[in-house]
Amino acid sequence: MSNTEPKQPGLLLALTPIVLSLGILGVQIFHFHDFSPHVPLAIGLAITSLVGIKLGHTWLGIREGVFHVIHVALPSVSVLITVGMIVGIWIASGTVPTLIYYGLKILSPEIFLAAGMILCAVVSVSLGTSWGTVGTVGLALMGIGAGFGIPPYLTAGAVVSGAFFGDKVSPLSDTTNLAPAVTGVTVFDHIKNMIPTTLPAMLIALIIYTVIGFVSIEDKGASFDRIQAITESLQANFYISPILLLPALLVIGLAVMKQPPIPSLFAGVIAGGITAYFAQGVGLHDFFTFANYGYTIESGVESIDSLLSRGGIQSMMWTISLILIALGFGGALERTGCLQAIIAAIRSKVHSFAGLQTSAILTSVSTNLVAGDPYLSIALPGRMYAPVYRGLKYSTLNLSRAVEEGGTLISPLIPWNAGGSFVILTLGLGIADGHMENLLYIPLSFACWLAPLIGIFYAFTGLFSPKATEEEIADWKAKGEKIAEV
Repeated sequence: MSNTEPKQPGLLLALTPIVLSLGILGVQIFHFHDFSPHVPLAIGLAITSLVGIKLGHTWLGIREGVFHVIHVALPSVSVLITVGMIVGIWIASGTVPTLIYYGLKILSPEIFLAAGMILCAVVSVSLGTSWGTVGTVGLALMGIGAGFGIPPYLTAGAVVSGAFFGDKVSPLSDTTNLAPAVTGVTVFDHIKNMIPTTLPAMLIALIIYTVIGFVSIEDKGASFDRIQAITESLQANFYISPILLLPALLVIGLAVMKQPPIPSLFAGVIAGGITAYFAQGVGLHDFFTFANYGYTIESGVESIDSLLSRGGIQSMMWTISLILIALGFGGALERTGCLQAIIAAIRSKVHSFAGLQTSAILTSVSTNLVAGDPYLSIALPGRMYAPVYRGLKYSTLNLSRAVEEGGTLISPLIPWNAGGSFVILTLGLGIADGHMENLLYIPLSFACWLAPLIGIFYAFTGLFSPKATEEEIADWKAKGEKIAEV
């Protein structure tokens, strides 16, 4: 058996599996009008493996790289499974119907989008999980928006803007901990450095949603008859009471107490089951059924039936299978050196801080597009670009912000990415069923794409772009960190 080290791919060879995979994906989506990127990404994994073998890698080595990346993301898969249970149980318990009912009673169409974004932001910061927020509060907001006659893609844009805010600034968030870990800064320094881009992006989004609410959404658009039909249907099928919000308050309370996300969410499943038993008369076997297969309802009101017939572990399997394949593809690209070769080619052309910061953001975005994984889009550029920042004597806080913005925030805007596929499935946007207009949620998720643009603006103006302090430079040398001469 040869012990020869595998070769590093040239730029053209490194790009080959990516270009071919995106081409196959394009045929699947635009020619066959089939939004199921699983097989094209699996073919991409196979092509990448062939490139790796040509370079001298063994299949076992490539497989190890695939499984390593999948292993890193398993906590998020666990969150997906738990959120699937929560959605089914919280609908059965009346928690989600109660949120919808009181939302229709209290909120007005004009302020709904702005209020919805703020609510999702507060909950996501508390929980530290954008996915948990989308699957609970976000789902309820979709119901309220339907009652007001607001297009689902517009409501989804506000939900995504608010929910993914928490994944940027919550110390409980996995990505908020990953970004500083791979760039060598502390979590709270990283969060503090995120504020200059996060706060303006959220304020601009808030203003836009408020303007849309008062200019484009009128009371007459929110049909009184439609709202009355929805609230009456909810009352006819569920016991509605503020006490049914206790499962949600329990989860938020556990998060505030800094308990781990997955046990906190699972406590919400159990609390929802208890509530469902006492408030709605749901039996033990029904609890198992709703947690596994989701809740179903035939109320006679189409908007209620389509919104509340969802949830369960099995409903997450489409997304989970996509995530696993996308992660495998990303792991193969990393193990064979293809991603590193592309990043190195970009890095060699960068000689200024503005170019470096822009490249780091765009590399994270591109990794999200190609690998379909927010974790890889943070970890890989974070590792690859850190020595260049040190060489330019700029704090790697700039890098941690760049990869967080290009990784975490762009993830839900890419339909075949882990974040995007979850948003589309959980919020019932129906892209796979041909409702392509719902992809408009992507440009309408203002806070997600505004923050990276603000970050690039800062890079060119020098605003909020800290240089390395003497203490930071000394720390690099003490730890033996790699410094690339630029």
